[in-house]
Amino acid sequence: MQLENLWKDHQNSIRGFLHARISNPSDVEDLLQEILIKAYKNLDSLSDSDKVKPWLFRIASNTVIDFYRRRKAVHEPLNPDQLQISEEVLTQAELSHCITPFIRALPRENAELLLATDIEGQSQKEFAERRGIPYSTLKSRLGKSRRMLRKLYEDCCQFSLDRFGQVIDYQPKDPQRYKC
Repeated sequence: MQLENLWKDHQNSIRGFLHARISNPSDVEDLLQEILIKAYKNLDSLSDSDKVKPWLFRIASNTVIDFYRRRKAVHEPLNPDQLQISEEVLTQAELSHCITPFIRALPRENAELLLATDIEGQSQKEFAERRGIPYSTLKSRLGKSRRMLRKLYEDCCQFSLDRFGQVIDYQPKDPQRYKC
């Protein structure tokens, strides 16, 4: 397995994951490099090439936790409960490698919107400006696209959600047909 090819395939998804958790773009880029180095050093620990994305997201989650630990060590005492990786984050990372085929099953306009904003981490305002559409229209289309995507997922799998509506577990409705 070559890390260079794996990294090219998943770098934008990881960048989007980081942008959702880290507000400073330069910190995101620093952490992206840190994740790449950790992945390179630990590539031999990856036993199943089908599990690359969850493995990379586990590295990314741990790197984000380390980032906040370092930052909190300077500013305030550490609360260990805030730093544990939840099973829902790991479940979401596991499911994330299934998302692109589902997105591509949507109509082209909806798929392009979701890929740009939710997968590649492009800002919604930037996407709206590039397409010459009002931001409010884009937000409406994004909501519709996400509902369409959710319907595809619900047709595929039974989800268990926490009290906040976050996925904590899933079971394929037809395991022979849907293998992510």
